[in-house]
Amino acid sequence: MLRFWETEFTDLNPKKSKSGQRLYSKEDLEVVKQIKQLLYDEKLTIDGARKRLGEKISNSETIGDGNSGRVERLKQIVQHAVAQLQDLRNTL
Repeated sequence: MLRFWETEFTDLNPKKSKSGQRLYSKEDLEVVKQIKQLLYDEKLTIDGARKRLGEKISNSETIGDGNSGRVERLKQIVQHAVAQLQDLRNTL
């Protein structure tokens, strides 16, 4: 799964050791978590997840390090609320 995601998401680019093993940084793991959330929890397509991930990365770059943690947490809360509303809509 991770190798496929590496081909689909340019933001996921782990380094490789001399023996060819993938070495995932902390940032790479954060990207993997975000991809997983977008694909499995929010049920986006690869294209939709790629676009949303690009938006998240560009937003966090423009906000700066001081507030990015708070902003990211607020985004997660909103995304969770949206997912709950979609579930509710689907049950009606």
